Amino acid sequence: MDSTTQSASPLRQRMLDDMRMRKLEPKTQQAYVRAVRKLAAHLQRSPDTASAEDLRNFQLHLVDTGCSPITLNATITGLKFFFDITLSRPELMLKMQPVHVPRTLPVVLSREEVSRLIAAAWNLKHQTALSLAYGTGLRASEVISLKVGDIDSQRMTLRVEQGKGRKDRYAMLPPILLERLRVWWRVGHAQGKILRNGWLFPGMDPMDPLSTRQLNRAIHAAADAAKIDKRVSMHTLRHYSESRNMPSSGSKALSSGGLQASHAG
Repeated sequence: MDSTTQSASPLRQRMLDDMRMRKLEPKTQQAYVRAVRKLAAHLQRSPDTASAEDLRNFQLHLVDTGCSPITLNATITGLKFFFDITLSRPELMLKMQPVHVPRTLPVVLSREEVSRLIAAAWNLKHQTALSLAYGTGLRASEVISLKVGDIDSQRMTLRVEQGKGRKDRYAMLPPILLERLRVWWRVGHAQGKILRNGWLFPGMDPMDPLSTRQLNRAIHAAADAAKIDKRVSMHTLRHYSESRNMPSSGSKALSSGGLQASHAG
């Protein structure tokens, strides 16, 4: 069940086909294949030969080796698909049960910390992307997927295509964010980084969007530069305690001009 092999085994190919039929997300497919590969490595034989007792012992092995509850449950979910759907052997999973995931309080930044964080980002593109994530609550994957045409300055909204749950939706756009976006668009467009109706936050190649990995690296670097002693991630920006407005100390109105009507939608 190695996902890196060029020619898939009949068993792996059947599982891939089963997932493709159900239009599972690529990341979900990779996670499911990884779960079955873990089982095969533990058994030292083909995973379709596993018994219910083998699976029970595998879960014990995962627990004993320090597997986190989230990883353990993700592995069980992948195996459940494999045995329930691909092998049509749901009875084998009866002794594998998901475990309780302890609820933890999210990391919350103060307004002052968010201001320092955004100011510490090393370029205007990253500052604007982080500001957008904070002010709208968008996920990293949603931020990088935005195009210039998704900005509607008349309705003060952002069109988010294929967000969580593969659904389109609209997000409210605070006026201060529109000003920041206008500044970034003018600078990026003048430098040839933003193409007409192209990606709002392009990568090194303007034809490609910024990646979530690059955005996560940017926020970690900004947190270090701002000397914020908390575990900061893009998801952290979605947990703030006071409001969804940009912090006043870190969101100056940089310009009143900017995105032209044809670009802002």
